Amino acid sequence: MKIVKNTVVSVAYKLSDAQGNLIEESDEPMVYLHGGYDGTFPKIEEELDGHEPGFETQIQLEPVDAFGEYDPELVKIEPRSRFPEPLEVGMQFEGTPEEGDEDLDSLIYTVTDVAEDKVVLDGNHPLAGMALRFKLTVKDVREATEDEIQHEHAHGASGLEIVDEDDDEDDADDAEPSRPTLH
Repeated sequence: MKIVKNTVVSVAYKLSDAQGNLIEESDEPMVYLHGGYDGTFPKIEEELDGHEPGFETQIQLEPVDAFGEYDPELVKIEPRSRFPEPLEVGMQFEGTPEEGDEDLDSLIYTVTDVAEDKVVLDGNHPLAGMALRFKLTVKDVREATEDEIQHEHAHGASGLEIVDEDDDEDDADDAEPSRPTLH
């Protein structure tokens, strides 16, 4: 079966930076609903469209087509007293870029430095600002169910799935684990 809109695609991948340094290799294939549902990057969908299981390709995505440019405005310094103990580099918190502005989308902030009385938080995706190379192998393609099309993502598949947290009809076990909220 060919990859077309409203098919569920299973893709094994290797992700490297522009210099070829391996960042991540899939243990399980990434599974997404093809056809503009934000299950993967649009450039990857374009590259895979019309192909069948067994198709292999390599594609480089510039930052604008992947996780965006690095935005120094998303780095915040906060008083350490606002955070739980123990506090470690790498911990993540949810919050908005501007304190008190609930109209802005919340971001996941990663603790990048901890000092005696200050904490440095970075709201950029860890791969922001990087050109990324994907080596992709299509493992499987199947027709999506009506339920998957209605919810706009693949259901019950192994591997990585994009989950719409606002979709109340999804199973609870599809949701991401919650993170502490930073206000």
